Amino acid sequence: MSRERKAYPKEFKMISFELSNTRTNLSALAKELDVSPALLYRWRKEFSSKQGSGFPGNGKVILSAAEQELALLKKELRETQMERDMLKKAISIFSKGDNKYSGS
Repeated sequence: MSRERKAYPKEFKMISFELSNTRTNLSALAKELDVSPALLYRWRKEFSSKQGSGFPGNGKVILSAAEQELALLKKELRETQMERDMLKKAISIFSKGDNKYSGS
């Protein structure tokens, strides 16, 4: 059986984040809040990296303009590399076929 994922509201995450910055024992805090310590560490990392725009909700990440452009460029690069690889395969297939008939 799969466990159902708990959804935590943004306010709860913010309070947990603030408490985690004031406490030294995160395991005890996690037990008090009924969350895993790994989740507290992840929330701290997420909030620190996004500086206030963390915890957008439902897994939807809010990206800055530069991050959006970078994501778009990475996607285009992956697609171009895939097209290149397909063309390389096609060339190798057709070049093998040409060698059979060119010697006669």
